[in-house]
Amino acid sequence: MKAPFDYGKVITIDFFTNRTKEMKRLEDNFINGVNTILISPRRWGKSSLVKNTAEKLIARNKKCKVVFIDLFNVLDEEEFYNEIAYETIKCTATKFEGWVDNTIKFLSKFKPSIGLSNDPLVAFDLQLSMAETSRNFKDILDLPERIAVEKKIHLIVCIDEFQNIEKFSADPLVLQKKMRAQWQHHQHVTYCLYGSKRHLMMALFEKQSMPFFKFGDTFYLEKIKEAHWLPYIQKQFLQTHKSISDELCSQIVKLMQEHPYYVQQLCQLVWLNTTKKATAEILAISIADLMDRNNALFQRDFEMLTATQVNYLKAMLHGETAFSSKEVLQRYHMGTSANIQRVVKALEDKEIINKLGKKIEFADPAFALFLKSIYHIS
Repeated sequence: MKAPFDYGKVITIDFFTNRTKEMKRLEDNFINGVNTILISPRRWGKSSLVKNTAEKLIARNKKCKVVFIDLFNVLDEEEFYNEIAYETIKCTATKFEGWVDNTIKFLSKFKPSIGLSNDPLVAFDLQLSMAETSRNFKDILDLPERIAVEKKIHLIVCIDEFQNIEKFSADPLVLQKKMRAQWQHHQHVTYCLYGSKRHLMMALFEKQSMPFFKFGDTFYLEKIKEAHWLPYIQKQFLQTHKSISDELCSQIVKLMQEHPYYVQQLCQLVWLNTTKKATAEILAISIADLMDRNNALFQRDFEMLTATQVNYLKAMLHGETAFSSKEVLQRYHMGTSANIQRVVKALEDKEIINKLGKKIEFADPAFALFLKSIYHIS
């Protein structure tokens, strides 16, 4: 029997819980042509939210098409333009002949190379002349709008890990200005830009000096609260003829700090270890399984930390909040108060912590458990 919990990938609507409000807000933006900036830490479910909302909309409106672009492995501006072209062409035709026709019609000046792919996960191969792309970048940035107008459709362009444009070898600020200059005039395309590094996304979209300031509706994805997790977990157990108490559900959610990825993972382990009814002993075994499965990753992350960063994390685990106070600085050997801001930024960049307003928390609740076990912190 397949486990009724899912994690580590874009999940289907069956594994969604309490994203009704967020889905409605995103769908309303899509329908009404409002650009959206969606920000949340990694593995909180933003990609699943976007994909499931888009699929729901597409099922009801055949004139709507959604282009998905992931910048995780895109390294420079030329690759970025090629991704826009490839994904837009792929989305707006259904077979190879259509992809060829669209490429010839809209991209002929780019001297494109197009062919069937040997990779079963890739629809077709498309490569544009880098020289022509650099000269005619406006045509690439306007490609979704041109195709939408030609085909009389509404295109939604969803770009994941958008903050990675900051890593491009060329000047990223110049690229942002190019993008904003073209996209702000599009009437048949709606953009959804989302990313997992909150501080970088905020810098891109909330500073008045940046090109994408006030580009659209910005919202921050929140964790799923315990009150919504409990009925979901119990329902998933019951539909597979197993059971779990309210108390154990609550322990799982609190232990994993309402983190969507880890709540799903620990629930799956508890479910796998349960024959009929989950118990406290089964939960303890499942937590040990969770730590074993992640131990190599946690060990690697731990070894990347400096002594001062480790001491800061120890202070967090002990519940300290006044990190710059003389007492805390001395107790945890963190030097001067000037160090704290640098430590926080470094830990954010390493995705060890999330800074949510004035609140700072572990990005990974299981990593916090790992550190507690090392330093025998209860």
